[in-house]
Amino acid sequence: MPHLSVPGASLYYETEGALSSPAILLLHAGIANLRMWDPQVAALAAKHFVVRFDSRGFGQTSTENVAFSNRADALALLDHLGIASATLIGCSRGGSIAIDIAVESPDRVAGLVTIGSGPSGFPEVELTELEDARFDELDEAFDARDWHRLARLEVALWAIGPTRDEKALDPEFVSTAYALNRVNVVHAEESPVPIPLEPPASNRVIDIEVPALVTVGEFDVTPALAQYEYLLSTLPFASGCTFRDTAHLPSVERPEEFERVLLDWLTSNGL
Repeated sequence: MPHLSVPGASLYYETEGALSSPAILLLHAGIANLRMWDPQVAALAAKHFVVRFDSRGFGQTSTENVAFSNRADALALLDHLGIASATLIGCSRGGSIAIDIAVESPDRVAGLVTIGSGPSGFPEVELTELEDARFDELDEAFDARDWHRLARLEVALWAIGPTRDEKALDPEFVSTAYALNRVNVVHAEESPVPIPLEPPASNRVIDIEVPALVTVGEFDVTPALAQYEYLLSTLPFASGCTFRDTAHLPSVERPEEFERVLLDWLTSNGL
């Protein structure tokens, strides 16, 4: 299985499609790994060279406890594959990393797609009482080092959503959502230290001059909804989409709808 050695880590990655086609780099959410993109890869690879990898702390990537840059890891993979620029598609923290790359290395980014993401340095947003209680539960599980419980609570908060009843959702989606985060538990004791972008992206996104598609799930948490509105109003060439009846993982929960929106946007922007 393909791995790329970078300083302090071995990045697991997968590719599909023709190398001569326009490149797409998929960046996964913090409650998932590269498998979250399985439903979209085949359709994307029909006209694109699709690249995805597990970030440090996730999936099949291994890391030492060193300082590192998520941005540098992503660009190292593109360099390894001989890709000059790519459309970056990121969910949650993956979208934040994509925004950081677009700000720091604009020549490497042809287009930008975010799902439930915000720019680094975005100010704190007041939570609802229910969200605040759910985050307190996450903190308690973390302090108790109960990593399996923490993983379950993370999915319940983000993928299920704080206001939705899990029992009312598609059982296959619920099972998939929990599985995507469960495999990350083996990395719980790892402590690599991400190097933040300085200055952060929040006040610099106005300089991103590539086409952008900003998306969010209707039932995502309050900060993600606020970040969606901010990006949509600040990115110079942004269009937006709210996926109804989804929370933090619309590409997993509504894969066909997400795929249709994404492919239409790629085509209309010549990407």
